[in-house]
Amino acid sequence: MRKRAAERIVHIALELACGVLIGFTLGLIGGGGSILAVPLMVYVVGVENAHVAIGTSAMAVAVNALAGLVSHARAGTVKWKCAGIFAPCGVAGAFIGAAFGKAVNGEKLLLCFALLMVVVGVLMLRGRRNKGEAGAACNRQNMPRVMMAGAGTGVLSGFFGIGGGFLIVPALIACTRMPILNAVGTSLVAVAALGASTALSYMLSGYVDWVMGLLFVAGGVIGSFLGTRAAKRLSGSGPALTTFFACVIFTVAAYMIWKSLAAL
Repeated sequence: MRKRAAERIVHIALELACGVLIGFTLGLIGGGGSILAVPLMVYVVGVENAHVAIGTSAMAVAVNALAGLVSHARAGTVKWKCAGIFAPCGVAGAFIGAAFGKAVNGEKLLLCFALLMVVVGVLMLRGRRNKGEAGAACNRQNMPRVMMAGAGTGVLSGFFGIGGGFLIVPALIACTRMPILNAVGTSLVAVAALGASTALSYMLSGYVDWVMGLLFVAGGVIGSFLGTRAAKRLSGSGPALTTFFACVIFTVAAYMIWKSLAAL
């Protein structure tokens, strides 16, 4: 009995710690929370069903993104017009992506997810020195690109059960040339919307573990606060932060590919 209680305490501590890491990453760079959430749930917490890990992580990331958004909104780093255009297009794409994602074998889905991580890591390294333009915003000229980027990101978000911040940040920078700190703050609107729509789709299919999700959220709120404060202090060290996070992505992706291939 005591052994089970001790194991449960360790399990809860792991879920809270993972939540803090996810929230911190979201607050720091506006993405990466969901790209880490799924492997953390599967390989650290021990969730056996990949679809449950995806659905639960989507719910937790959505709430954690809202926590980070509050801090960024207070700091004035959110481009609300861009968020209002990007997010609805992303939500529409997310429902389409989620419908396809649930029909794919869990292990194959994790393998595809890992391969996507590698691609994103390479793209992050290539654009790590892009500082952006301080006055950049959404306008008539770039609106079609913003809408298409939102829809495309939404499809990937729904398919893989991710908030998509690690895709949204570079997409916003590419479409509008806004600075990374503005892209981080703006992306959290879309991350919350995409995560919520993906979680709703998985929830309707019974793929959300609410107890585990709430523990991830509790840890994530703390992490989001810490990450946002760190983002303000380290905003001038964008290339170094991007390089570090890309290395984390490559490491996690390599582990996921190895585990997925071994299970096939």
